[in-house]
Amino acid sequence: MYFIEKGPEGRPGTDGARGAVCTSDFALGVTVPSAPGRVLASRNTRTSVVVQWDKPKHAEDLLGYYVDFCVAGTNLWEPCNHKPIKYNRFVAHGLTTGEQYIFRVKAVNAVGTSENSQESDAIRVQAALTVPSHPYGITLLNCDGHSMTLGWKVPKFSGGAAILGYYIDKREVHHANWHEVNPSPLKDTIFTVEGLTEGSLYEFKIAAANLAGIGEPSDPSEHFKCEAWTMPEPGPAYDLTFCEVRDSSLVLLWKAPVYSGSSPVSGYFVDFKEVDAGEWLTANQTATANRYLKACDLKNGKTYVFRVRAVNASGVGRPSDMSEPVLVEARPGTKEISAGVDDEGNIYLAFDCQEMTDASQFTWCKSYEEIADEGRFRVETAGDHSKLYFKNPDKEDLGTYSVSVSDTDGVSSSFVLDAEELERLMLLSNEVKNPTIPLKSELAYEIFDKGQVRFWLQAEHLSPDASYRFIINDREVSDSEAHRIKCDKATGIIEMVMDRFTIENEGTYTVQIHDGKAKSQSSLVLIGDAFRTVLDEAEFQRKEFLRKQGPHFAEYLHWDVTEECEVRLVCKVANTKRETVFKWLKDDVLYETEAAPDLEKGVCELLIPKLSKKDHGEYKATLKDERGQDASVLEIAGKVYEDILLAMSRVCGMSASPLKVLCTPEGIRLQCFMKYFAEEMKVNWYHKDAKIPSSEHMRIGGSEDMAWLHICEPTEKDKGKYTFEIFDGKSNHQRSLDLSGQAFDEAFAEFQQLKAAAFAEKNRGRVVGGLPDVVTIMEGKTLNLTCTVFGNPDPEVVWFKNDQDIPLSEHFLVKLEQAKFVSMTIKGVTSEDSGKYSMSVKNKYGGEKIDVTVSVYKHGEKIPEVSLPQQAKPKLIPASASSPGE
Repeated sequence: MYFIEKGPEGRPGTDGARGAVCTSDFALGVTVPSAPGRVLASRNTRTSVVVQWDKPKHAEDLLGYYVDFCVAGTNLWEPCNHKPIKYNRFVAHGLTTGEQYIFRVKAVNAVGTSENSQESDAIRVQAALTVPSHPYGITLLNCDGHSMTLGWKVPKFSGGAAILGYYIDKREVHHANWHEVNPSPLKDTIFTVEGLTEGSLYEFKIAAANLAGIGEPSDPSEHFKCEAWTMPEPGPAYDLTFCEVRDSSLVLLWKAPVYSGSSPVSGYFVDFKEVDAGEWLTANQTATANRYLKACDLKNGKTYVFRVRAVNASGVGRPSDMSEPVLVEARPGTKEISAGVDDEGNIYLAFDCQEMTDASQFTWCKSYEEIADEGRFRVETAGDHSKLYFKNPDKEDLGTYSVSVSDTDGVSSSFVLDAEELERLMLLSNEVKNPTIPLKSELAYEIFDKGQVRFWLQAEHLSPDASYRFIINDREVSDSEAHRIKCDKATGIIEMVMDRFTIENEGTYTVQIHDGKAKSQSSLVLIGDAFRTVLDEAEFQRKEFLRKQGPHFAEYLHWDVTEECEVRLVCKVANTKRETVFKWLKDDVLYETEAAPDLEKGVCELLIPKLSKKDHGEYKATLKDERGQDASVLEIAGKVYEDILLAMSRVCGMSASPLKVLCTPEGIRLQCFMKYFAEEMKVNWYHKDAKIPSSEHMRIGGSEDMAWLHICEPTEKDKGKYTFEIFDGKSNHQRSLDLSGQAFDEAFAEFQQLKAAAFAEKNRGRVVGGLPDVVTIMEGKTLNLTCTVFGNPDPEVVWFKNDQDIPLSEHFLVKLEQAKFVSMTIKGVTSEDSGKYSMSVKNKYGGEKIDVTVSVYKHGEKIPEVSLPQQAKPKLIPASASSPGE
């Protein structure tokens, strides 16, 4: 914002808005004023400029002037005042220090405003030139008894021009007159005054001079006694200055003592304290060999003072004079050093300072020592911009760089050039000196569906004048039928298409691009396995293209498992017609199906209801017509078979029933029913979370629809929780049952009953070798019925005729040998012997009865028609039942 210092207000009749005037009382014949004359802008302060101009030649009834300004080079004009000013002198305030401005003026009367005046010369906003302020901080640095070496600090204000030199006056203490020491100005801020009297006390004052003249002298120094310094410790450091003052840190600089003592100076201690504090604190616990130190962790907004003590082999010397107080606070608008690379690839550090005066100078330092090596560095300064160039940057240039600007309020900054930053700058420099064409995509390949191979890359940008080359194995190739090459410069894509990729095409492929000074290159190595991959893929795509010209499989044969746990082989077909023949084969043998697949639907399926090892084999689907043929093969064995089982296990595991108890004569069987079960499935049984191995006591098995665990001869130890688990490759499906308490007691009781019943069934009386159910015999013959019986204990055998006991006689003979061979003999059978004969076999566990029908016919009669004899079926006799006839 610009603040304007105005002259007296315009005469009554102005309305306060620029260009608007009251015309109620202007006289006839008055014309618009002519433009003001020459405009001169001169320095005033750091934020203001004095503007003066010649009055216009025709200035009748003049109301005043309007002043405009613009920043040099912009042509963007703005008003300085909104009401006319009476005088031809104006002070423009609120300007930016260091910026350049141009001014112009217009005159105004009751008729209107004049044309613009000529523009002033550009002027930089700086304080007006004056003589410098006085030097200060006069310090005694050495004395040999006949001379004294003095040091002092430069004036705080240079007066807007460079300091040309210094003048020293001296006098003995208590003498009234001052005597000039040097008639010619001194360039440095250190000087040895000769011709002094040993033992006398002296005081000095110093004045600085610039183009405007000699400034006021400093206040007289302290009284310095002229006696030789002989102490072994070093004298004081001097010229303490500050730079890089920030919110919690600053850098202190100083100069080495002139008097080093009995041995060279080896280091320095830096002390500091707040201005009002009494005790000094030491910033560094060990002496620093540098003549600078960065003090950190200071309190923002606090004011500190510093001093420096030099050290040699004899000890710590006298402290320097106390520094000026310094406020720890970053200046508004503080700028830092930036690093960059110019258009020619030169690496530089840059710093801007808009607060410069004509007397200001940039001083570049490395490790806070002014850079004087012109072989490695070059400094370029233009106006308020300064750059430090590195001529041949390398690792020797690593370190801390700083810059300070004289005749400012301590403007300074530093920059640490480390290895990482130098590497970044070197890469940028190389890119500028050796420009490359950036690539969106490096050289790559893609394979088309006909087996063609396309090599391509894409540049970020190509001009119409860009050129390129394709090189294969160090031999440039041109556009031809074998290598179809083209470039789209609008998109930056360069490509080469090879219709037939063969074993001869192994090697290195390179594209070189030139575009003005920039160039780029990208290579692709196709050798060995990398080449074989491309060749195989190209050949595969070519064969695929040819295959798809006839009937073919859009999706090759694969499998899945239905929710009914059936294995389904599926393939998809394409480009078929009515004449196309589809076949299923297993191990090259035609596999009959109930119905032929509908090829128009494009999907063919083959169901395998209950997959087992017998279904192992190679399954093949074939397509064929006059255009060609295709086949798809899937071998169900090994890992494929295992994967299918896992998928079936998922369906089975999700459909598994709760565990059920079935009691048997052998023990208690736990059963889990599911849609399908195969022994190859990954299942486990657990008792109380412990895995159960199959054994005589715990038998593990299953059938097509269930898995079971048979607990043989269960005991109390077999009580507890049982878990069945089936694994589907990802998840475990579990079913559990707590076989304890009442559940175990009831199951165990039923097992005991079944076991007893089975024992009785096993040991009851029974007929082992059977009798016929019908016997036909001719009268007079001998009938012999024999069989084998069993029982434990030995059974009792009784014969009956028509459910009546048979009295034994010579005609009826019954035998039982070895308690198991039974026979009944009827000698000379007659018609009266016809009837139903029964044999009862029984012991204490029960038995059975067998009936035999005997039919007797006379000699010469037709043999009765009867059905063919079959083995007689026994009838069970319970253990408590009585035998027939009893």
